[in-house]
Amino acid sequence: MAIIRLLFAAAAIFGLVQGAAAQQTMLITIVLRHDQTKTVDEINAHLDKTGFRKMFPPEGVEIVSYNIVMGIGHVITVRVPPDKLRPLNLTIERGAWGGFRSEFYPTYDYLPIFQNRRAEVLKKQ
Repeated sequence: MAIIRLLFAAAAIFGLVQGAAAQQTMLITIVLRHDQTKTVDEINAHLDKTGFRKMFPPEGVEIVSYNIVMGIGHVITVRVPPDKLRPLNLTIERGAWGGFRSEFYPTYDYLPIFQNRRAEVLKKQ
């Protein structure tokens, strides 16, 4: 739990979490890597069997983006308050394991920063 608190503190200090909920949530990117020993039909059957689509996301967790990256799998970014991190993890363990290998990464929206820096560079030209 200390690591989670540290992540949230760092996010707040460095402005990695933006908007009104900056002190209360952070972004996590979940990578669900396909188990390539299974077909897509087998993976979907597993998700149906475990009820993954019914339980994900858990209450209080917002899906910000959900993409399929060909050759990798599902890449999902969620906005999560600290007290919902465990339910999020359990949802993945109970629903996705067996069809996917899961990875979790603290995330922040870099697009506004990139756009501002790019605009500054273009002004100098």
